Amino acid sequence: MNLTSPESLIFWTTIIFVVFFFLMKKFAWKPILGAVKSREESINNALAAAETAKLEMQNLTASNERLLAEARAERDAMMKEAREIKEKMINDAKSEAQAQGEKMIAQAKSAIESEKNAAMAELKNQVSTLSIEIAEKVLKSELANTEAQTKLVVQLLGDAKLN
Repeated sequence: MNLTSPESLIFWTTIIFVVFFFLMKKFAWKPILGAVKSREESINNALAAAETAKLEMQNLTASNERLLAEARAERDAMMKEAREIKEKMINDAKSEAQAQGEKMIAQAKSAIESEKNAAMAELKNQVSTLSIEIAEKVLKSELANTEAQTKLVVQLLGDAKLN
């Protein structure tokens, strides 16, 4: 058999391949499969972790949305309460101002009425004083003459009624 012939080349290639195959199977196959398996496990673990992270993110997003909605509702409630308090304060201030205004008007009317009554009393006093002075002057001029005096006395006695 010729070792350099093409048939012998196929023979040697086959033998080298078989030896190489058995050596690979004996020494390299298990470590390669172990590395592939560990890589597969790490990829699966990474995918599971990514899925868990995705679910956690969805939960956090939902929780954030819920908290935001609660915060908005609380803000709206506070704004509504603040508006109601503002309206109440304004209405209270208006009613208090109106009550004070009415009180001041009543006091002013009372003061005006008392001043009016005082002025009327003063006017009556002045009119009565003036009337007495006029009557005194008229009586003096009429009673200066004795005949007029007697006539007045008779008239007054006639007017007076005795019981």
